[in-house]
Amino acid sequence: MAKMARKRGAGGTPATVAADRAGVAFTLHEYRHDPAVRAFGEEAAQVLGQDPARVFKTLVAEVDGALTVALVPVSASLSLKALASAVGGKRATMADPAVAERATGYVRGGISPLGQRRRLPTVVDASAARHPTVLVSAGRRGLEIELSPDDLVTLTAATTAPITR
Repeated sequence: MAKMARKRGAGGTPATVAADRAGVAFTLHEYRHDPAVRAFGEEAAQVLGQDPARVFKTLVAEVDGALTVALVPVSASLSLKALASAVGGKRATMADPAVAERATGYVRGGISPLGQRRRLPTVVDASAARHPTVLVSAGRRGLEIELSPDDLVTLTAATTAPITR
């Protein structure tokens, strides 16, 4: 996989800087985001011509009051019950978007699991392991980073579990 890293001063994001610093192989995919679109992950898969099962959306939830990141394919829906169970919690709800933005340092639709302002517990849906590479937000709308599921799990200190419904 080609490595296309950009430093902060050259249009990079905290996500790309984190991946570059970790020395992992990755590819950046850039596209023009349509501001009218609110299904950010689905837009990325469609515009980039990628299988929606390989493009993962970054969702921030609260599990028993603690912010937790869930990475699920854009072709699936998050099971809040399964997410809570995966982190040993009882109840999960979606986090308020403003709270998610403050905690991660990214805007909605561009929240990356990499290079977050504050590292949050992260769960990657087990389906990621079926693919040689997956795509996640690289830290802004219109920019995706493609990397191996193993590198994604390592860089986010994530656990893996079936968390879709």
